[in-house]
Amino acid sequence: MQVSPLPCTPQAQNLSIPGPNGPLRLRLYRPAMAPAVLPVVLYFHGGGFVGGSLDDADAPAAFIAEQTSALVVAVDYALAPARPFPAAPEDAHTAALWIAEHATELGGDQARLAVAGDDAGGNLAAALTLIARDRNGPAIAAQALVGPMLDPSMTRLGDGTRLNSDLSAATCADCYRQYLPQPRQRLHPYASPLVSVRQAGLPPALIVTAECDVLHNEAEKYAAALIAAGVPTQVVRFAGVNHGELAGHRPALAEIAHFLRRRLWDAEAPAHPLNL
Repeated sequence: MQVSPLPCTPQAQNLSIPGPNGPLRLRLYRPAMAPAVLPVVLYFHGGGFVGGSLDDADAPAAFIAEQTSALVVAVDYALAPARPFPAAPEDAHTAALWIAEHATELGGDQARLAVAGDDAGGNLAAALTLIARDRNGPAIAAQALVGPMLDPSMTRLGDGTRLNSDLSAATCADCYRQYLPQPRQRLHPYASPLVSVRQAGLPPALIVTAECDVLHNEAEKYAAALIAAGVPTQVVRFAGVNHGELAGHRPALAEIAHFLRRRLWDAEAPAHPLNL
């Protein structure tokens, strides 16, 4: 493991771990004041499977680390078209296994591991819960999906004009073409969690959506599927917010932090004020 401090963010570190196709970069965020042992949250940035970077996770990851009192680990997963599906979800699972194995030396608790992500990262967070369940680990205690892209068939996409959405159907289609170059891949549950018929046994979920977003319908459909399968699920839609704003929307981040605190800390854990 190679670790180097970030010059401008003293509470963050860059890490490099072995990945399925070479080194996999992670960025770890540790709250300024925290107990000796922290729960761990894996965070996956957005970018439609074809863009984005660790830098895009900085704001939400840092907020979640401080307000949840958790060790947050952002993952620099593979991007299409250079590395299409299933490279990204395999990177996600590799990161989760590595974190679970090394949690103790990082000051984390592998028994309190959660996943979160926005946009394509929300897809990967959801897919990781399926993979971890199917492959018997690591155990995931909670999932927070923020404006997730869950349906490559695009049959549940909202009307962008009516919703005044900043994300268009054309953009979604282009992203999915690059991420899933083979049509049959769009039916794979690790690419399209919404098509999965096996939601039972998945961790409790928070699904955060934006009113002005073509994706909010599919995300809420996924929430309904989780609820039908007996998975404790909370859905929050933010009025007047568009897709691009959601991952940095402080009320949304506060909702995520509140959800993760309830799922990762017991009732006696100290409260952490939300600076909204």
